[in-house]
Amino acid sequence: MTTSQSSTTGTATTGTSARRARTIGLWVLQVLLAAVFVMAALPKINADPVAVAGFELLGLGVTGMVVVGWLELAGAVALLVPRLCGPAAVCQVALMVGATATTVVLMPAMVAFPALTLVAVCVVAWARRHDTAALLRSLRR
Repeated sequence: MTTSQSSTTGTATTGTSARRARTIGLWVLQVLLAAVFVMAALPKINADPVAVAGFELLGLGVTGMVVVGWLELAGAVALLVPRLCGPAAVCQVALMVGATATTVVLMPAMVAFPALTLVAVCVVAWARRHDTAALLRSLRR
């Protein structure tokens, strides 16, 4: 085996390892985000009094709270489905933009968590953008 063949094989192995590490890291992030969204959804779906009070303050009422809760739960499940994780992340970005903006206005001292969750879900949406585009192309056919 020549030196050029040896270095080419080493580069291919390094590239494969880097892709594998990226994929594993992305799935770990998606599982963590799914857990966050489930934990956020449950009090809304179960009409926890604290959640009800918060949504009443926003003017969304119980109906708005339950809708947001089910959207969070559906997004959490979809983040764990390979074909749906990209579009789910895009939808969760929209939810988190609203959550972050609302938190900035109503409870600015508490904005770190929704802002970090927004950044994390943006990372997933960006990393899965090719999968999302492929899914959209397949739906157009």
